[in-house]
Amino acid sequence: DVPGIHPRLLKKLQMNGIESFFPVQAEVIPAILQSASNGYLMGQGGYRPRDICVSAPTGSGKTLSFVIPIVQVLLNRIVCHVRALIVLPTKELAQQVSKVFNIYTDGTGLKVVLITGQKSFAKEQEMLIQKKVTGYCSLADIIVATPGRLTDHINQTPGFSLTQLRFLIIDEADRMIDDMHQNCLNQIVKAAFQVENYSGSNVLFQRTKPGPVTAARQVAKCISLNCSCCPQIPLQKLLFSATLTQDPEKLQQLDLFQPRLFTSVYSEKKTPADGTETEQDISKKYTLPEGLSQCYVPCDLNSKPLLLLHFMLTMKFTRVLCFTNSREASHRLFLLVQAYGGVAVAEFSSRLSPNERQRTIKEFEQGKIQLLISTDATARGIDIKGVNYVINYDAPQFIRTYIHRVGRTARAGEVGVAFSLVLRIQERRFLRMLKDAGIEDVKKQPVKGNSLKPLVQRYEEALCKLEKTVK
Repeated sequence: DVPGIHPRLLKKLQMNGIESFFPVQAEVIPAILQSASNGYLMGQGGYRPRDICVSAPTGSGKTLSFVIPIVQVLLNRIVCHVRALIVLPTKELAQQVSKVFNIYTDGTGLKVVLITGQKSFAKEQEMLIQKKVTGYCSLADIIVATPGRLTDHINQTPGFSLTQLRFLIIDEADRMIDDMHQNCLNQIVKAAFQVENYSGSNVLFQRTKPGPVTAARQVAKCISLNCSCCPQIPLQKLLFSATLTQDPEKLQQLDLFQPRLFTSVYSEKKTPADGTETEQDISKKYTLPEGLSQCYVPCDLNSKPLLLLHFMLTMKFTRVLCFTNSREASHRLFLLVQAYGGVAVAEFSSRLSPNERQRTIKEFEQGKIQLLISTDATARGIDIKGVNYVINYDAPQFIRTYIHRVGRTARAGEVGVAFSLVLRIQERRFLRMLKDAGIEDVKKQPVKGNSLKPLVQRYEEALCKLEKTVK
C-alpha cells in the first residue's frame, strides 16, 4: 500500500520474498521519494529538501528504507556521477549494505562501488574513476564506504568528485559521531561544495554551501529563479541508527537542515477507572524488537563460565551469540569452552581477517557453530541470521551497547531471548541503566548452584588445559 514505488522495484521486492513493508520502511520510503519528487536536481517546490533522521530498533528494515527510494530517484539518470554516498563504521556493515544495493540496481545500469580498503588503493581508484581525453569521468553512481578509506580517496584520487552528490546517508550515525569520524563528515561536505573548473553550460550547476534561511536570501532566490537560472543540486543528509543520539550538541556537529525525525517511540492510551481516555506519553528513549524476551542472571565471577556451559550443555541452547567486553576476554573464553569440549564454538573479533570473519558467520548461520563468542565488533548492525539467544557474558557498561547486542536476535519479526550475566555488585547499576532507558520488562532468572555441580570437575580440568595454552 506504500504509494509511489516504481513497478520495477516492486517486482524486485517480490522476487526477493518481500510481501509487506515494516513500519520504518512504510514511513521513510515515501518521505525520501517526496523530497525528490521533482527529480534529484531540486527539492519539492524548488526548495531545499529537509534532512531525515531515523531511530528504529535493530532488524527493523532500515537499510531497505533508504536503498529503495535512492535507486528509484536515480533510475532515470543520464550521466554517471556520484549521487549517493553511504558511510558506515565497519567493513562488514558496508559489505552488507552494498550487497542490498546490488540486488536492487541489477539490470538498471546504475553502478554501485564498495570502498573499504579490502582491495588495493589503486584497484579502488580504477573502480571509481576513468581518465579520458576530455578529462575524468565517474564510474560510480552510488558509493558505499568506510570513513578512513573514503577520506583517502577524497584527498588522493585525481578526478574523484562529490560535487554532484545528492544523498549523504550516515548509517549507525551515533557511532559515527562518537568515534570522532566528524572530520570525515566535514571533508565530505567540503568536497560536495568544492569549486571545480567547469567548462561550458555546466557552470550553471556549480553549487555553493547554503547558509541560514533568511528573508533576504529567499528574495534573492526568487529573483534568480525568475531569471531562469538552473537550481543547485541540494545535498540531503539521511541519518539512521537504533540509538540515535538526542544530544543537541552532537547533532549540531552534523549541520542538519530542518530535520524530520522518524522514531518507533510511541504513545499509549491509558483508560483510568473513571472511563475517560487520556493519552499518556511513554518516555521510552529506545525501542527493542517486539519478539525479544529479556532475562538477567545474578552471579559471582567464578560461576560465569559454568553458567555459560550450563546453558549450552544442560539447557541445550543452540545458535548462541555471546558477548564479552574485550578481545582478550573473548579469546580466553573461546579457549576455555574449546578445552571443556562438547560445544561447537568459534570466536569473532578483530584478530580475525575479513575472510575468516565471513566464513565464521556463514558456518554459524548454517548451524555448524552453536556458540559464537564475540566482541562488540558484531553488535553493530551486522545481520547474522538465525540467532536464537544472545548472552551478555560481560554485562554492558552503556545502554547503547546493550541495545545493539540484544538486537542481534528477534530480528525482522522473529523471536529471541537475551540473557545477561550480572555480577551481584553490578546488579543495581545494571537495572538502573535499563530503567532510565524505559526498559522494565527484564526478568530475574537465578540459576541454583546445584545445577552447576555436575560441570565442576570437567571445568577444573579445562582450566588446567587453558593455563598451559595461555603459557
